[in-house]
Amino acid sequence: MENQKPHVLIVDDERGLRLGTKRLLESEGFVAEAAENGAEGIRLAKSNEYDLAIIDLKMPDIDGIEVLKAIRKENPNTVCFIATAYASFDTAIESTKLGAYSYIPKPFTPEELLLQLRKGYEKRLLILEAERLRKEREERLLEIAYEKTRLKTIMDSITEGALVVNRTGELVMYNSGALKYLDLHEIFIGDVILEILPVEITAIIQKFIDSETYIPNSYSTQVELKPNKELVIEATCSPVPHTDGSLAGVVTVIRNITESVKVEAVKSQFVSMVAHELKTPLAAVIGFLKIILDDEVKVSPEQQKDFLKRSYTRLQSLVVMVNDLLDISRMELRKAQREIKELEIDQILKSIIDFLEIELQKKKITVSLHTDSPACRLKADQNEINRLFTNILSNAVKYNKDNGSIDINISNSGNYLVTRISDTGIGMTKEEKAKLFQEFYRVKNDKTRGISGTGLGLAIVRRIVDSYAGKIDVESNPGEGSTFSVYLPLSLSK
Repeated sequence: MENQKPHVLIVDDERGLRLGTKRLLESEGFVAEAAENGAEGIRLAKSNEYDLAIIDLKMPDIDGIEVLKAIRKENPNTVCFIATAYASFDTAIESTKLGAYSYIPKPFTPEELLLQLRKGYEKRLLILEAERLRKEREERLLEIAYEKTRLKTIMDSITEGALVVNRTGELVMYNSGALKYLDLHEIFIGDVILEILPVEITAIIQKFIDSETYIPNSYSTQVELKPNKELVIEATCSPVPHTDGSLAGVVTVIRNITESVKVEAVKSQFVSMVAHELKTPLAAVIGFLKIILDDEVKVSPEQQKDFLKRSYTRLQSLVVMVNDLLDISRMELRKAQREIKELEIDQILKSIIDFLEIELQKKKITVSLHTDSPACRLKADQNEINRLFTNILSNAVKYNKDNGSIDINISNSGNYLVTRISDTGIGMTKEEKAKLFQEFYRVKNDKTRGISGTGLGLAIVRRIVDSYAGKIDVESNPGEGSTFSVYLPLSLSK
């Protein structure tokens, strides 16, 4: 670190954590101040400029996001961290958009905290240095690229991509992030690069250059550089003025927003899926009840009972979907409570087979269970393992043919207990198999029409297997059935 002591603001309503963090930082050469709530943190930030700020996400008076907004508004160059035990995709995206440098998950060790703060302070020094150099050389953009190699180093250390062109479209400055995000292999200072930039970015830059008057605004655009949202960037173009108010050039900052776009796509898909899954059964239930309640419609007791049975079945499917969504949410937030104990997998599978007996009889499907090992035990949570194999076996029944079969084989392979479940069902193509474990994905063809499901069952299976450091393989061909092989870390009883 530099000779100057970094000034740190700690905003946390937990007294022990707040004071302990303050003592730790002071012992490590920081100058630390602490606020016991959000309002006090905002007041201190308005009266002092801090190098770093550690903000608790959950506070009784003002939450950490609002404190972050206030600090960034007052001192935009303060490097802020969100400290929380309740991290989620939504809060991560929101706090990052608002300028948070990183998350510090609770509970944290002194080493973890100090490592994050030192990285943050290095970024703070780079920001201040870049600001100083920008003010010093704002009239000499082209000369900066040739004469200030140190600024080039600073730009390359910035995570975002950045490039600057002058008013004739010549490249003045760029960093490695710009090459990476724009998929450019080689460019040179002085090149006229507008023709090789994405057309959306070129159009904005050209707007600044072609304007007869200086445009003081910044403009942003999103560009999908690789198909299927493999790489999506956000480019923000801003004018760089001369001291006389005329245009000197245009700076473009490029951020990789692929993950946030994917999250938004998943949210959109989720809303669409839930709306569709809710609408159809609810409309059917409402229709049945409307008929039953309409005095002008004569419905026999047998018909009423049939309508109520159908309504019950529809509502049961909604309960299954809600439970699947809750499981996904718990796994996402890692809030599921586990009770780890030794389990006998063959007994769990027999119990699931008994549970599915009615569906097996309807389709006249036979099930055989084999074990190559005298001991089929492993340590895991019973509810999770039961959910894992219930999802696989219920699919083996739903997608099987009439008079088909299911073969289950349990064996040991090295450090794993391997459970193979083979069916004589409709099978899958390579393309369908590649998407099998995606959330909300369901195989759609003539043979699956009329088979209900949420598309979440196998996504839950994959998450459970991954949480035990296991693996799952699928072998399948259209019309030839499927084999799911589940590998779980083994704990044999002697």
